[in-house]
Amino acid sequence: MSSAYSWIDQDPILPLPANLPEPPPAAQRESLASVRARLGPAAANLLSATELISALEKVRHDESVLSGVPVLDELLGGGLSRGKLTELAGRTSAGRFSVTLSALASVTSLGEASALVDLGDHLDPQSAQADGVDLSRLLWIRPRRLKDAVASAEMLLATGFQLVIVDLGLHPVPGPRVADAAWVRLARSAAAQGSVLLISTPYPITRTAAEASVSAQQSRGRWQGSANMPRLLVGTSSRLTLEKHRHMRAGTTRPMSFTVHEAIRESYEGGRRRSDVSLKEHTVSERIAAPHSNTVSR
Repeated sequence: MSSAYSWIDQDPILPLPANLPEPPPAAQRESLASVRARLGPAAANLLSATELISALEKVRHDESVLSGVPVLDELLGGGLSRGKLTELAGRTSAGRFSVTLSALASVTSLGEASALVDLGDHLDPQSAQADGVDLSRLLWIRPRRLKDAVASAEMLLATGFQLVIVDLGLHPVPGPRVADAAWVRLARSAAAQGSVLLISTPYPITRTAAEASVSAQQSRGRWQGSANMPRLLVGTSSRLTLEKHRHMRAGTTRPMSFTVHEAIRESYEGGRRRSDVSLKEHTVSERIAAPHSNTVSR
């Protein structure tokens, strides 16, 4: 017994594992004065660090995230609201998936993690990366039924993803409808985490759970080329309508135009080559993926 204890005493003492990361350099730390400056006059009544953190979280929850589509951001009063459920409804070729890619590119480019629940299985990773989506910060979920898509979104919100997009694909949506309470739970999960929740659906489905609801009309193709030459698809045009918003007046309509960024900006007139053909036919023009991708049809 004594020999056993003497053998244990001779074992080297292993260092304890480090559970906390090293603090950032002093130059990178945000000073208390800068934190109070961000909060404005309301910081004068805050005394403890806990109160400051709670106030900062509240300010962050009130922020909006740019979708990358100026027309949509304008209709929503500045962008996609954190902690809220936003619904985008539109049938085939309404541009919904183009908005989805634009929002993913906007958020992942800021270094924030995003998740796409792709019920219709329409994501083309190569086209998404070409449109600016950082795939290293994107989690791609491919459920088979609506019920599974809703459950996946609820788990993703609980884990802290800053942007969760649920794309329900084309009509008809796979699987039976879920209860209205499921969308209410999703909205509450987004509010608890301060995350952006965007539901892209072929028809209105979230009802009262949505903070804002926007409808997209079926888009029309814009073509380039004369009668004697092959015509080239250069973009699509559609219209967005604010159907419902809890803090804004509904009924506002804005035109939305997408441009195929691989389109050849050249045409032939009278046998001579003419370059720099303008592809912008409306006040707002956004880039979409190549014609062979799924983006154009959605």
